[in-house]
Amino acid sequence: MKGIIVENISNLYRVKIIEKSSESEANGKIYEANARGKFKKDDITPVVGDFVECEVVKEDKEKDRVSIDKILDRKVYIKRPKLANISQIVLVISSKHPKPDLLMLDKQLAFAEVLEIEALIVLNKIDLDKDKSFKEIKRVYEKVGYKVIETEAKVGKGIDKLRKELYGNTNAFSGNSGVGKSTLINAIFGKDMTQEGEISKKSRRGKNKTTSTKLYEIDEGTYIADTPGFSTFDISEIESKNLASYFKEFRDYITDCEFVGCTHIKEENCGIKNAIKEGRIKQERYDRFCKIYQELKEKEERKKW
Repeated sequence: MKGIIVENISNLYRVKIIEKSSESEANGKIYEANARGKFKKDDITPVVGDFVECEVVKEDKEKDRVSIDKILDRKVYIKRPKLANISQIVLVISSKHPKPDLLMLDKQLAFAEVLEIEALIVLNKIDLDKDKSFKEIKRVYEKVGYKVIETEAKVGKGIDKLRKELYGNTNAFSGNSGVGKSTLINAIFGKDMTQEGEISKKSRRGKNKTTSTKLYEIDEGTYIADTPGFSTFDISEIESKNLASYFKEFRDYITDCEFVGCTHIKEENCGIKNAIKEGRIKQERYDRFCKIYQELKEKEERKKW
């Protein structure tokens, strides 16, 4: 049978059957599963989102368990958190409490460009932003070329529009703790699918409640992955010299640089810097690019030692 791994806790898996091997089996049935020992020998680990070939464990008379025999080719693979075959990252930021972390957002957008998958930005808790500063955030990123949706997850505002954007994708929800990822997912399904985190009144920081990676099915072929630790993923696999190419609005101006291999940091007559002066690139986006570049550069230097 062919299935998709929908949950992983330690070495135990849950697999949903999407292609049955005989009339006696049912599509859509979810089995508990173990991976064959050969995967460990080959240093391969099945992860949530993997399409797999599996078979019912013969000695299990209830036929409620299967063994994972083969991992099919992955279109996308993320090392941390371990996740395969996502087609869209939904980047959730809150308008207030906690305040928008645009540096993290830009890191995640660059990561989506590396993976060559879609990125959708969700501005949640807009009701708390009395100054409507989220409007400028929306304007900036829409101009770059990203879709941005405004939501108030607690009352369901913007949920229908968000649900339409998820259709046909395996979506990974990402964002700092407290931005409302679990509340959004619960609103999409209209019931409690995940345990909502709490916001500390003292620190205004979220307390992450998600403890395992899991796929929730909205419709056939449409999934949401709720993952712990996605907001802290490591982008060090991006080389600092290539970072500019993962900022969408920078790409058209890289060839205008005077020097081959321009870092767009210290050089003069830089195409990107000239575009900033002309108002074609936002200074704030460039400033965050510089911070991410420096972070990557420092990690590369440490590896040399």
